This record gives sequence, C-alpha cells and structure tokens, in this order.
Amino acid sequence: MPGENLSRDEARERAALLSVDGYDVALDVRSAVGESRGEPRTFRSVTTIRFRCNEPGASSFADLIAPSVTAVTLNGKDLDPGEVFDGTRIALEDLAAENELVVDAQCAYSRTGEGLHRFVDPEDGEVYLYTQYEPADSRRVFAGFEQPDLKAPFRFEVRAPEEWTAWSNGAGELADGVWRFAETKPISTYITCVVAGPYHYVTDSYSRALPDGSTLEIPLGAMCRKGLAPYFDADDVFLVTKQGLDFFHEHFDYPYPFGKYDQAFVPEYNLGAMENPGLVTFREEYIFRGRVTQASYEARANVILHEMAHMWFGDLVTMVWWDDLWLKESFADFMGTFANVGATRFDGAWITFANRRKAWAYRADQLPSTHPITADIRDLQDAKLNFDGITYAKGASVLKQLVAYVGQDAFLEGARRYFKRNAYGNTRLGDLLSVLQETSGRDMSAWAHQWLQTAGVNSLTPQVLLDGEGRVAELAVLQEAAESHPELRPHRVVIGLYRLEGGDLVRYARVETDVDGPRTVIGELAGAEAPELVLVNDDDLTYCKIRFDDTSLATLRDHLGALTDPLARALCWSALWNLTRDALLPARDFVDLVLRFASRESDIGVLQMLQAWAGSALTHYVAPQWRDTAGRLLAEGALRELRQAEPGSEHQLAWARFFASTATGEDDFGLLRELLAGTAAIDGLDVDQELRWAFLEPLAAHGAADETDLAAELARDDTASGKRHQVRCLAARPSAAVKAQAWAQVVESQALSNALVEATIAGFAQPTQRELLAPYAEKYFEVIARIWADRSIQIGMDVVRGLYPSLQDGPRTLEATDAWLSAHADAPPALRRLVLEARDDLARALRGQECDAQAVTG
Repeated sequence: MPGENLSRDEARERAALLSVDGYDVALDVRSAVGESRGEPRTFRSVTTIRFRCNEPGASSFADLIAPSVTAVTLNGKDLDPGEVFDGTRIALEDLAAENELVVDAQCAYSRTGEGLHRFVDPEDGEVYLYTQYEPADSRRVFAGFEQPDLKAPFRFEVRAPEEWTAWSNGAGELADGVWRFAETKPISTYITCVVAGPYHYVTDSYSRALPDGSTLEIPLGAMCRKGLAPYFDADDVFLVTKQGLDFFHEHFDYPYPFGKYDQAFVPEYNLGAMENPGLVTFREEYIFRGRVTQASYEARANVILHEMAHMWFGDLVTMVWWDDLWLKESFADFMGTFANVGATRFDGAWITFANRRKAWAYRADQLPSTHPITADIRDLQDAKLNFDGITYAKGASVLKQLVAYVGQDAFLEGARRYFKRNAYGNTRLGDLLSVLQETSGRDMSAWAHQWLQTAGVNSLTPQVLLDGEGRVAELAVLQEAAESHPELRPHRVVIGLYRLEGGDLVRYARVETDVDGPRTVIGELAGAEAPELVLVNDDDLTYCKIRFDDTSLATLRDHLGALTDPLARALCWSALWNLTRDALLPARDFVDLVLRFASRESDIGVLQMLQAWAGSALTHYVAPQWRDTAGRLLAEGALRELRQAEPGSEHQLAWARFFASTATGEDDFGLLRELLAGTAAIDGLDVDQELRWAFLEPLAAHGAADETDLAAELARDDTASGKRHQVRCLAARPSAAVKAQAWAQVVESQALSNALVEATIAGFAQPTQRELLAPYAEKYFEVIARIWADRSIQIGMDVVRGLYPSLQDGPRTLEATDAWLSAHADAPPALRRLVLEARDDLARALRGQECDAQAVTG
C-alpha cells in the first residue's frame, strides 16, 4: 500500500502545474466471462488524456495501478513502459504547453470492491461488473490524475460481451459491439463509473417545469442482479427519487446538471452507496429479500437522498482536497435527513438521526483519533479512514446547529449562491463561509473555528435550584469538555421541562436559547413549576452529550416509558446509552431500562437501536460475573415481548430477531429449531428465508446446528446472499478447528472476496466463545503489519478492525496492544490509528465493566 499512496503536497504541486481538458477511456471487458487461463484475469484499458502544463519542460506523473502496461505515448512519442511505469505511476518528462498522453494497459479485475469489481453469481453463473473508486481507485481501471481538483470531461466506451448492457455517467448507445457514452460535464476521477453485465433494468422518467418556461426531463433507471429481480421494489425507489428531485430543485434553485439518473444496486459492495453523477451505485442489501421493518425502508430512502444531495454538494462543487471532505459528506448526510422529513413518508427521520447517526458521531468523537470536521489529511490512507462518524454524522449534526444559528432561509440561500458561483469547480472552507456570512449577516469565522476546526464533544447538564415554594429559583446549564479537547462551544438549544400528568410525562415549559461558556443561567425559566425532568437539547438542535440532574435521572428510571414525545424519548435513550459507555451508569441499569421500557417504544427504528445497544452492553460493558444472568434476562425478555407483540407487526419481527441474537439455553434453541422446522409457530410471524438465517446463526454458534444443517439451508437458498449467510454461520461454530480454518481463510489466503472476508470475520468473533478465541489474541499482533502491507486498504481495514481481540477484555490485551504500538512506532499512521481506536474501545469497555461490578459490590 505505501507505493500506492499520494500525499497532499504531491497533489498540490501537480494541481499547480497541470490542468486537464478531457479524457477518452476505452475498456474491453469481454475477458470477464469464460475460463481463466490460470493467470490473474485482466481487461484492456486505453486512456487518452489531453492536458496543459503551465511550465513547459517540467515533469509530472499520471496514476495507474495495473499488472502491465503495453504502450505509453506522450505527444506522439512512444515511451518505454518499463522505464516510465513503476506499478503505480507513469513518469511524464519534458511536458509541452499542450499535451496528449495515451496509455494502453492491462488492468486487473477486483475481488475487494476497489476498482472494477467482478462478481460471479453462484445462483446462475452470470458475471456482473461495477466500479468503485473513492477516494483513489479509478487508477485501477484507467490512467489519470487521481485527485479531486483536476476535474475534466470524460468520454467512456465499453466493449462488453454481446448479451450484456453497459452503463456509465452519460447516456449510452450500442454501435458495432461497443457502448459509447455521452461526454460528461467536468467531474473528478473518483466519481466516474462503469457498470456492465446482464443486470435487470427498470426505467421511469422525471419532469419538472423550470422558472424560464422550459421543462427539465430526467430519464430514470434502476438495476440489480437478475437473481434479485423478484424482490426489487423499483416503484418505491423511483417514488423516493422523484420526491427527492422535487425537494432539491425547490430548495437549491439549480437544475440537476448531469442528464440521466441511473441507480445500480450491486453485489459485494463495500459502502452504503456512491454518488457517481448519473449512475449512483448502492449495496444490493437495500433490496430486501425478506420482510423488514419500516426502519429499513427509511434508511434506504435516506441513502437515496444522501447520494442525490451529492449531485450538488460534491459532484457539481467538489472539495479541493480531502481535508474538506465534509463539504460534501456532512452536507449530504444532513440533506438526506432534511429531505426525508420534508419530502417523503418518513417524517420521523430526525428521530432516527438523533438516535442512530449521532451515536456514531459520539463514539468517533471520543476516540483518540478524533479530529476536527475540517481534518488534516496528509495522504490517501488518511483520506480513506476519514470517511467516519466525524465527517458524516458529527458534520451533519453541526450543520443542523448551523441552520438553527443562521436560520433555514439564510442557510439555503447560501447554498444556492455557493452552487452558482462554484459550479464545476473546487472549493475550500472559506468559499462556503463567505456566502453564509453574506446571507445571514453573521460573522462565521468564530463559529467555524469552534465547530469545524476543533475536535471533541461537549456535555450539557442542567442545574436546578428551587425556592421555598417549590418553583424554579434558578435553572442553569453547565457545559463541560474533555481535557484532551477543552473547547467550550456556543450551543443553540431548546430546554424542555417535563412533569407527570395522568401517568404521562409531558412537556409543560419550553425555551429556545443560547448556551455558551461553562455555566449559562436560563432566566426565562425562573419561576416555573418544579420539573420532574429537565431535557437539555430538547428538539435536538445542537450536537452535545445530554446529562441529567439527579431528579431527572430518577424520573427516567421510573417513568421513561411515559414520555409521550417520541423525539424526547429517543434523546433520553441516547443520553442513557452515553452514560453507560462513559461508565457513569452501570450497564445492568441500562439493561434493566431496556427490559422495562423498550416494549413501549413506538418508533421501530429506536426499538431496534435499543436492542442493538442492549446487545453491546451485554458483550462489552456488563461485569463478567453477571454476563450469564444478563444474557438470560435479555433472552427471557425478548421472548416475552415476541409472544406479546401484535401478530404480524414490525415490533414482532424486531423482537424475533433480538430473541434469536440473545438465545442462551436449550429451551431457546429448541424453539428456534421448531420454528425452522415448522413444528412450532408464533401467530403472525412469517419465518422467511432471511429470518431462517437469523435463527440459524445462534444455533450454529452454540453447536446446535452443524455443517450438514447449514449445507441443507444453502441448498434451500443457493444464492449469493445465502452463500454469505452460510459462510458466516460456518465460521460461527464452536470448534477450535473451525476457528483455525476461518483464521487461515482470512489471514493466510486471498481466495475470499471482500464480502466473504466480511462474513467470515463476523462469524469468527462470537461473544460466547471468548475462551475459544483466546489463542488468536497473540496471533493478531503478529500478522497485522503484514496484512496492512500486502492487502488492499479495504481488506486491511476489515481485518485490523474485525479481528482485534476485543473479546479478550482484560488488562493483558491492553498491554499487548500497547506493546505492539510501542514496537511499531514507524507503522503507517492509518494502521496505528485503527489499532489505537480498537484499544480505546476496549479500555472504555473495561471501565464500564468496573462501573457495573461496583454497582453490586458498592
């Protein structure tokens, strides 16, 4: 990987020297089908780049990662590929003012989801291709200048097998066996895209009258593998797409600039989705093979809208370098939820944002690797790791605070000016701040420094003083920050006062105000009746950790389920989970709250998040001596709620899945086996194929389902999805031989695709198999440097994160981690970051276990 890196300084030097006029890229992917001759399977890539150099005679380089280069021609002169190509770069000497570079290469198909990924469907043997480049993998498919600020128009052509269809960013036509695509607008290399294969393809169209009297027509398309066609609800995908296009046109006042709008759901995808203009790619798991809750449909809609927002934030206007990645990802994350609430049936999406997205941000912002939203990105490895909870979820949360700070109208007007001034260009932080300062009349420099250029999360705690008559004499908000990141920020907040009325916990007073500094007195609430609950950051305007005073915490312990407002309830649950992770609330107390109040949660997304948190509490934060008891209580509670849930309801489905994940005893396993066999039934519960696999994994992990059972289930579901499930279940079995085989498949071999690596790791690390996994703690530290050096960065990340011995949760694992870090001070910073993050999670878990143990002994 080091040879494939590109530093920010190199990118700056090249951007100062070169400007690009256009690319012609011709790919021949007919080699994707048929028998391989034993050597790595490759395809032909011929790239022509027209570019200018403002210092004639200077030298530079083009990027390409390929097994071999057949020919290189610069300005009509043939260059020796052996002399100018080193495996990752093509040296360009003595450049003219105007240049033409032609590179004819043999590029490799990918099995890691990076570059041009080749997938063979086990169901029917069909081959499917798609590209994925962010941040810098287009160089695995064609030669280019791989950095976001060297934009250019692209013309692609693809020669594919006769029975295939090919797609790219522009509209395509087939002539003489070649798919030729319309030239794009100037775009960055990392958002170009090619999809090819026998995909199932559905079309629709969108039209909109524009202010100038013309009509905008956008052809729509959606595609997936043929094996998923029976499950493909393209009508719902198109519905959300059209709602999003309406919403963004109304708010952005800049017509969609990229012609058609295709959306491809592709196999073995590493990301949720990618915003390639005119051809957005998604992981195919967003096509649901079994019954899912509305939370899954909401999540899919959010991703569709997130990627659509990128057409403006990221594709039309792009950051200069990855330091300002937030200029696209934070905005798209915010806009995804903003549009979901404003345009679709998912009008409760801000609840999901508060409960789920912010949880991701809070975790990331307390890791040793936390960074400002505007990060210091030294190179491409840094960039890859910065697609994180800070850049996405914290950035989006801060933008929500910004909207409250400047006002929605000023914010949207700023966006409109930003697009018009910078269309097809590249920007930095100051470009956005200048337009927001114009539209809001506020000085943005101090706000930007405090919110965008410093790291860490603040905690806000209410302090209530009562007078002799039981009314509020003074209510203040205390703000704290970690020693490592001491910045105290200005917060626009809503403070809600709640009391019990007829068994309900309802808000009776509300004030929206500014909180700044270590202590802010909220004068507007003086004289109010004494509250039973004070909720700082009610309505979720700012980004902070909510804390509670003693009275409020006691009220929640007894009456959390009585909160009538679903957003307030979600905020309280999130705050209680943060208290648990911060070792301020014993994990057993959080488990108890879930057992007592989760059944009263009306929002299905919040319920599923609570179930996930309860599972995490059991695995990481509960004192070891109470794990068995906690596990049994969760399984009993889940089964009770499963039986009591409304037949056929989403809540019933959620409790069924949670019961399977917590099943502990023979009675539990017996019920799961009977549900699979059809000898037992729960009224309204349809045990479809996806639910069958959810039931089989815990059976496999506890030795109650063997290889024969899993082979029989794969025969029943002999699909790509079924294969992933089977691989995960096989690796979950409680056997030393099984674990050794899984370890070897991931660590010692490169035979598995990215999706099967992910499935094997997920099955390998079972929380109930800590003793069985103990021998791999030492092995982990012996292999990770080699893995990082030898594998692609995506596989390296999967292995380093997924195989860290977090289940060996004791001081010895911390000591081993510290010893590795000490001995590998010169390891790549990105690798050290991953290990440091895993260490921090483990140290946090140990503090939580100590807090939980003290709840008994204390």
